[in-house]
Amino acid sequence: MGLIETAPPVRRAAVIFPADRTSLRAELRGADARLEEAAGLTRSIGLDIMFQQVIPLRAARPATLLGAGQVEALATKVHEGGIDVVVVDTRLSPVQQRNLEKALNCKVIDRTGLILDIFGARAATREGVLQVELAHLAYQKSRLVRLWTHLERQRGGFGFLGGPGETQMEADRRMLSERMVKLKKELDQVRRTRGLHRAARQRVPFPVVAFVGYTNAGKSTLFNALTGADVQAEDQLFATLDPTMRSVTLPSGRRIILSDTVGFISDLPTELIAAFRATLEEVAEADVIVHVRNVAHPDSDAQREDVIQVLNNLVRDGVLDETWPERVVEVLNKSDILGGVRQVAHVGGAVPVSALTQEGLPDLLSAIDAQLTAHLPVIHVKLSIQDGAAMAWLYEYGDVIERTDEEAIIRLTVRLSDNDLKRFERSFPEYLDLIA
Repeated sequence: MGLIETAPPVRRAAVIFPADRTSLRAELRGADARLEEAAGLTRSIGLDIMFQQVIPLRAARPATLLGAGQVEALATKVHEGGIDVVVVDTRLSPVQQRNLEKALNCKVIDRTGLILDIFGARAATREGVLQVELAHLAYQKSRLVRLWTHLERQRGGFGFLGGPGETQMEADRRMLSERMVKLKKELDQVRRTRGLHRAARQRVPFPVVAFVGYTNAGKSTLFNALTGADVQAEDQLFATLDPTMRSVTLPSGRRIILSDTVGFISDLPTELIAAFRATLEEVAEADVIVHVRNVAHPDSDAQREDVIQVLNNLVRDGVLDETWPERVVEVLNKSDILGGVRQVAHVGGAVPVSALTQEGLPDLLSAIDAQLTAHLPVIHVKLSIQDGAAMAWLYEYGDVIERTDEEAIIRLTVRLSDNDLKRFERSFPEYLDLIA
């Protein structure tokens, strides 16, 4: 039996960030921070970075993005370092990518391609695989123009009529489109299934609390600390992609469902936002959104703005409602790196915590409790002093603000959601005339 030769795995990489002064002035983070983030993304898929560099971009060249001298200098470093792949931390056009690969004589991927590769490696569930494949196909479809010369070949027509037939590019584009249509149908089924799950949760109405945040902010570690779950949590970007849900009991005794979602990042590819729409709908349906921040990161403020921008884009796309900021609890995680929660300033009601040491977690649960009850309607109920069942029900599912005991009745002032009020009225119809 003959042996099949396979290409050696790509291991040696270079990372460059073309620093456009105009775009950097509009950002809160600097060029070095963007380069380091790109290097972190590159390491997360097992590539060895031989060198990384910020390249000042005076004017973007349509053919190669970089100037001729910059391309030549980069090609020398690539050759001397035996580089297999160059990661360019920006979005390249198909022509720019192809020309750079020719000039550097190695594989070139841009920021979008890199993030898609990471997502492809991390997707574990059927839903995650579908979403990543759809994003990949949307990206590849945009790359079909002038990227591969073999796509210019033509296939012959049918029968005896002859004719130019269908070009390889058109055939590939048609095949991609057909596959994307199939994937979208499957994801629509996922969305319908999620809708059924949400309807089931509403029938047993536990509030949903969704974690959002910049990737590597410690969402999964915090999720594990609060729930005792074993969700994958590593010190790397996009350690977990698939949403996970667990039940937690708050200090008030109210049970909630915690949902850990995919991490965000600056310049999140539009293909991913579209593909992960089904997952992001969990954020839209959440009663409370917990925004987890890495307070110890030097670009914490910039990362916060990136997350807010992604959420605002969901508002624009009709996935999220405009009032989402009203139900946000901001969490300043990794405070242990700064010396503990007491060393972190409480800004705008944000809650400093450490998921690693679990310091500040009781304060976080109390903040979630307060947020859940802040906008609930207040009702006044007169109960018989002998009706312990109704009183216990209100204490379990409501937030009792005030209680007055009299000889024959007990007056309660309770915050109660509309759904819980309907459940109380169904369970104890004898009190319908005694609710104000």
